[in-house]
Formats: sequence, C-alpha cells, structure tokens
Amino acid sequence: MKRMTQVLAITLALFPAAQALAEATAIDVRKTNGCGCCLSWMKHLEENGFVQTGQDMFGGLLVRFKLDNGVPQRMVSCHTALIDGYVIEGHVPAADIRRLLEERPDAVGLAVPGMPYGSPGMGPEDDREAYDVFLIRKDGSTEVFSSYAEG
Repeated sequence: MKRMTQVLAITLALFPAAQALAEATAIDVRKTNGCGCCLSWMKHLEENGFVQTGQDMFGGLLVRFKLDNGVPQRMVSCHTALIDGYVIEGHVPAADIRRLLEERPDAVGLAVPGMPYGSPGMGPEDDREAYDVFLIRKDGSTEVFSSYAEG
C-alpha cells in the first residue's frame, strides 16, 4: 500500500509538468541574424509555453517570405513566425497567439506592425505605448484583434 501511495504522489507531482509539456506549441520564427528584439520576443514565447525554433534570413528573402505568406506590406514588422497554419508578424503577445489558436478564425494570422515600445520584446510592458494587434484576413483586409493601452 505504501508503494502505491508513493507512486500516486509522484504521478500527481509530475502532472503539472506533463500538462505544461502537452500544452507546449511549436512555433517557427524567421528573423534577421542577431536581432535583439526578435530574440527577446522568442524568449517571451518560451516563457509562455511555446517551443520556438529560429531561422535567420537575409533581409530581402525575409521580406519575400512575409509577402508570400500573406502579410500585407502595411502590417510588416521585424520577424515572422508560422504556427499551426497561421502567420504571426511582429511583437504579438503570447496571449493573443493562444486566443488565435483557440478561436481558429478563417484568417492569415496576427500582426503588430512596426515595433511598438512595450510590446513583448520591445521594453517594459508597464511603460508601453498604446498598440493594436491586427487579425489579417485572407483577402488582405485587417481588423483589430486586441488593443493594449498606454502603460
């Protein structure tokens, strides 16, 4: 009986870790070599349960990759990621990516155009400038997916 209790205790102790591992979602990030904000955004993803891989691309090839994957020029930022059939452009918060994957809209993906200060990877969130996360529709139109107020 003691052995069974020990096995049960170990199993329960490992359950949160196993659950977190099962919830980890792979994301493939395309960026330019040595971009610090891209690396900081990738760390934000990792801290929020994403398993990320990175691939460096030369500037022109990265721009072509963005356009080929349906990112309108007005939505471009410094890095582009692919996750479960969606494109993530720029400093999109992990919570918005999770919401996208839960809701599964018929869309290209999400974008935070430019590099707003205080977005993930771009400085402290408590001192951020206001910015929007846009949903990119397949026809190239966009709509606000979520908004972040000035912090």
